[in-house]
Amino acid sequence: MRYLPLTPDDREAMLAAIGVKSIDDLFVDVPQAARLDGPVDLPRVAGELEVERALGAMAAKNATAGTVPFFCGAGAYKHHVPATVDHVIQRSEFLTSYTPYQPEIAQGTLQYLYEFQTQVANLTGMPVANASLYDGSTAMAEGVLMATRVTRRNKAVISGGVHPHYVKATETVVHAVGVETLALAPAVDAEAAVIDQIGPDTACVVVQTPNVFGTATDVTKIAEAAHAAGALLIVVVTEAVSMGLLKSPGEMGADIVAAEGQSIGNALNFGGPYVGLFATRDKLVRQMPGRLCGETVDADGERGFVLTLSTREQHIRRDKATSNICTNSGLCTLAFTIHMSLLGETGLRRLALLNHEKAVATRDALKAIPGVEVLTPRIFNEFAVKLPKPAAEVVEQLANHHILAGVPYSRLAPDAGMDDVLLVAATETTTDADIKILATSLAKVLAN
Repeated sequence: MRYLPLTPDDREAMLAAIGVKSIDDLFVDVPQAARLDGPVDLPRVAGELEVERALGAMAAKNATAGTVPFFCGAGAYKHHVPATVDHVIQRSEFLTSYTPYQPEIAQGTLQYLYEFQTQVANLTGMPVANASLYDGSTAMAEGVLMATRVTRRNKAVISGGVHPHYVKATETVVHAVGVETLALAPAVDAEAAVIDQIGPDTACVVVQTPNVFGTATDVTKIAEAAHAAGALLIVVVTEAVSMGLLKSPGEMGADIVAAEGQSIGNALNFGGPYVGLFATRDKLVRQMPGRLCGETVDADGERGFVLTLSTREQHIRRDKATSNICTNSGLCTLAFTIHMSLLGETGLRRLALLNHEKAVATRDALKAIPGVEVLTPRIFNEFAVKLPKPAAEVVEQLANHHILAGVPYSRLAPDAGMDDVLLVAATETTTDADIKILATSLAKVLAN
């Protein structure tokens, strides 16, 4: 049976109902340069074996993170994921589970979500965390929307250190409900610049630490300034492992924490799916998006779990919902929970320290190269360098030598005027040999 068993008359009726003449009219917003003139250059018919060979040959042209020296970060980090994680999440009772529409029946699902919430609350230093969101960028957007509901104000001030993709995702989500955003110009070390922009209409200020340039910042004074003006502080974290070593957002006065949990338990996966972490203060819990699992006892006095709070549109009238989130990246949440359980507090701290040590070694090796300027003053496992050549060109040349040297900032913000800035990340998977190869090869490329 065809996936869409529609007749030509069916299609015409559907197109007429939405007011267009053809399917092509649905793609008018796609730039012409991004469209194909004809079918993809592949055989119209091929056997399964031939298809596997063709696709395998195409895939072999890629340089994957696990096969070459790899220094890319910028919000997605290569960490070692223990084999236990994949083994457990592929058990049928986990792999097939989805949103529990009769939640109290799904005690196993509720229990691991409860454990996940506890881990996230401890990690972020916040009193309460929800049962996860889609990813870090949409968690930031939900945080801004939540702040406008709490403060009854309509403006968000966003630091120049926040990941540009997070900014764009947030602007895309919040503009539909009329929220104003003021995104400051990109800056390596200027999180506190948001203080000067706080006014009587400011609902929240959004900062990131470590920021997109890798700069770690104590945002305590920013929190104090925001609170003095009646605004909330949202702290964004793209590298969850950093919270194993740095001062937690809660300790620094954050009201809302929006973070990406990919680094723990979840491989790069070509960009997703990832898992959004979201935590807040007790007094704001009823405005928190998503779901909150709680612990209770049943009629027999046995330990049990329930959905304590679920103010999403699937469980409440749409006009009363705090968000329209329809899932919570459940399997990625479970992977996070398993990995965190394997690490424990001591293991996480050791992992974070190892990440920092590898980044320091990488930074020192690159700093010794003539023409390379390290921009980031305080690092965790990522930093920015200024090169004497456009960073994208340098990365391309090194990629031709099977080295993935990092992420040009111009890929994240093409119009920022920072084409010579390269973001470099190192994790526990980075070897001393990788660092030496990067430094040696980069020196040669810059000398030519």
